[in-house]
Amino acid sequence: MKIFITGIAGFLGANLAEYYIKKNFKVSGCDNLIGGTLDNIDRNKVNFFKADCENLNEMTKIIRDVDVVVHTAAYPHEGLSSFSPYLICKSNYIGSISVFTAAIQNKVKRIVYCSSMARYGDVNPPFFEEQKVNPVDPYGVSKLAAENTLKILANTHNIEYNIAVPHNIIGPKQKYDDPFRNVVSIMTNLILQKRKPIIYGDGEQTRNFSDIDDCLYCLDKLITSKEILSETFNIGPDEESISINELYKMLCNKLQFNEPAQYVEDRPNEVKHAVCSSDKARKYLNYKTSVNLSDAVDKVINYIKIKGPKKFEYNYNLEIDNKLTPKTWKNKEF
Repeated sequence: MKIFITGIAGFLGANLAEYYIKKNFKVSGCDNLIGGTLDNIDRNKVNFFKADCENLNEMTKIIRDVDVVVHTAAYPHEGLSSFSPYLICKSNYIGSISVFTAAIQNKVKRIVYCSSMARYGDVNPPFFEEQKVNPVDPYGVSKLAAENTLKILANTHNIEYNIAVPHNIIGPKQKYDDPFRNVVSIMTNLILQKRKPIIYGDGEQTRNFSDIDDCLYCLDKLITSKEILSETFNIGPDEESISINELYKMLCNKLQFNEPAQYVEDRPNEVKHAVCSSDKARKYLNYKTSVNLSDAVDKVINYIKIKGPKKFEYNYNLEIDNKLTPKTWKNKEF
């Protein structure tokens, strides 16, 4: 099978590429290298294109002679989207529509879209795939809008599709020097530099974190199964919900760090309790958690130790700077 992965040099895309190389698929893909790095992929085994998904002409040229397009590329910056909405929505919505259009033009058989649990927003947890959703920030709105547009285009043009909704995936190859996303990696990077991590609000926000290896085989079924079509699946654990405070304590214990965190004001529009149900994935994808949270966090720590702590990169401009904009971002405090 020939597979094209957008965002192939990013965390999810690179791990997915490695998974399919081992299965002897023909793997190609693109990345604009803003959130990804070429160190994440084997250029000898991947047909790589440096390209931006928002460029339809470019996408149409490079998405050729493939069976499946997996769209993992995104600016996954939920909190930032309330202060740089144009940047985030242009990438996540216009970029997605460009990829879908190019795939349809080139007569691919299937499109698999990686959405986000931000699609659910302010609804009672745990989140189920069929419940009414209420995204509360531009990021969640843009991801849901791309989902809905994909459904329309796929049904209109007779293209197979599936939608994955991952739960906070963590693991090796994840970017850890981005101050706007990836709380486990951010805290680990700071602690390894002997710096106090920052916690927004009271730290009682609850999340589930998914080890990358527990997500790949579920994605594989969405990509290759002949029986699973036109479906949306939450992918990740619904066990071991953890607060940000508890996560910080875990990291302190593992890294022998005894400093208290620095608490700052809540970020606007942050959902307090964001936990998905995995019942549907268990039933249809045989999902199960094989890597517990502690071991998944250990993998992140070991990866960052091997690569080495890094200074944080502020690669994204704040489009809205007012009294609500987090000072940690304005003052580049990470």
